[in-house]
Amino acid sequence: MRRSIVQLVAVLTAAGAVASARADGDFAGDLRAAAPRIDPALLELGLAAAQCAEASGATPARRLALIDYSLPSTQRRLWVLDLPSRSLLHETLVAHGRGSGENLSSSFSNLTGSHQSSLGLFRTAETYQGGHGYSLRLDGLEPGINHRARARDIVMHGAPYVSDATAAGLGRLGRSWGCPAVPTEVSRQLIDDIKGGQLLFAYYPDPGWLESSPALACAAGRAALRRLALRPVATSAK
Repeated sequence: MRRSIVQLVAVLTAAGAVASARADGDFAGDLRAAAPRIDPALLELGLAAAQCAEASGATPARRLALIDYSLPSTQRRLWVLDLPSRSLLHETLVAHGRGSGENLSSSFSNLTGSHQSSLGLFRTAETYQGGHGYSLRLDGLEPGINHRARARDIVMHGAPYVSDATAAGLGRLGRSWGCPAVPTEVSRQLIDDIKGGQLLFAYYPDPGWLESSPALACAAGRAALRRLALRPVATSAK
């Protein structure tokens, strides 16, 4: 029988690894080996948020998508991890909202009309055909941080402005109205891999958000936060 994240993720360590039971081996270590370009802080916090969600009674997720908004938009900063197999399914570009910044994002919001990206933990929902083609609804799980995602139409979709060619021409990707837009050529497969109740964790090293994050309020989340030396930033999620 497949073990849940709560069973697999037993003790978070200072190095950002997740030490699991002896029979399971080094769970987060395997994930870091599969996706070595993920910031260990992002991986640790994303796994802790998933563990907190499951501990609160949520259905266990098989897939965890991670976005690192501290990286420039020209870098691949979205990863999709398959947790049971400890493998990397996707590593790709992702756009941020035009209100969040140029190549580097620095401002995040939960407000309608802000055209900013939102941070925190999301549950993936249903797919639909919209103005950007095949798209994926996202439900924000953090009150005050991202809970307006569905009302704001913050969805995952493909976009032609998310490409290496655009990055080379503009020095940044094109920007959305807050959606995590991905390259058109990978959008359908990526969406199909995370649709229907998986988790997405969007990260920025903002102490104001992290210290108040409902998704990190359980013991595992607080322990992870205590171990991380958070990099200071000037802005806070609203």
